[in-house]
Amino acid sequence: MSPDLVALHLGALHPVEKVLTLVLAFGPFVVLGLVIATRRRHEEDDDAADAREAADPQGDR
Repeated sequence: MSPDLVALHLGALHPVEKVLTLVLAFGPFVVLGLVIATRRRHEEDDDAADAREAADPQGDR
């Protein structure tokens, strides 16, 4: 049996199946992007705190 015949036999996807397919296909990339953005934000905050501490090592504010 050829793969084309099997694909035709299965028919169109149900709307829920379409959504699930898109979530499974693109969801991991969205989550990865959010994790990277969050980590960069935390690292920038840490770098800014380190820069403030280096500028004023005594803690005089």
